[in-house]
Amino acid sequence: MTNYDTPDTKIRWICFVAVCFTHTLMAQDTSDHQYTSEAIAAGGRVYVQQCALCHGPQGDTVDGINLRRGVFRTATSDDDLRQIISSGAAGGRMPAFDLREEELNGVIAYIRAGFDPSGVAVKIGDPARGKALFEGKGECANCHRVNGIGPRTAPDLSEIGLLRTPASLQMNLLDPASALLPINRPVRIVTRNEETIVGRRLNEDTYTVQVIDSRERLRSLLKTDIVTYEISESPSKQPTTLNSDEVADVIGYLLTLRGLQ
Repeated sequence: MTNYDTPDTKIRWICFVAVCFTHTLMAQDTSDHQYTSEAIAAGGRVYVQQCALCHGPQGDTVDGINLRRGVFRTATSDDDLRQIISSGAAGGRMPAFDLREEELNGVIAYIRAGFDPSGVAVKIGDPARGKALFEGKGECANCHRVNGIGPRTAPDLSEIGLLRTPASLQMNLLDPASALLPINRPVRIVTRNEETIVGRRLNEDTYTVQVIDSRERLRSLLKTDIVTYEISESPSKQPTTLNSDEVADVIGYLLTLRGLQ
């Protein structure tokens, strides 16, 4: 059995699992990152009274817009939606609504919950601020690749806005251990020729396993050549310490990542 406690092995393992976000020991509470169930329910009532006549009960009767699915012409952040609802849009075809703050927040919560009163409505911030946080304070770009730029030690996020919901993105930021997909888990492999490979699993079948190692090399290994194959239950990042507004901004940015168009 290979000794996993040698200084060299420890150093390499620690280097690979260095966090992609500023880290803490415990996940943050999600209560200040999302709307309450009461706000969602109240927003549903306002929507039926004020919005459904034009947008329809499922939010899909205006061309190019599907409110339930989060498809908008120009809006991205919650502030964008507030501005449109309060000031109107489309040359007057979308009238301005004079709603109280709690009504306005409720409508946005209902939209963000996908018209599901029992759903989770995540707050979504400004994409421009989120991009700056992604590349700076959040240190996300130290591990993640976007549109051909950045390392490959963590999953490529170029199309993450098409693949993940706001709630899923929030969970990845606040509680990465529970959100990590099995195929992306860190691995440690020892081969028959005594090579130790630390990396991230990409694919696996009955006979082979493909990983990207800590030097960003794609490796395909026959399982018959593997002596030890460890799959970590821990993610390669810890929960972010970004505050609630910053988390909302990063989510806003990630939702704009839909591949090169």
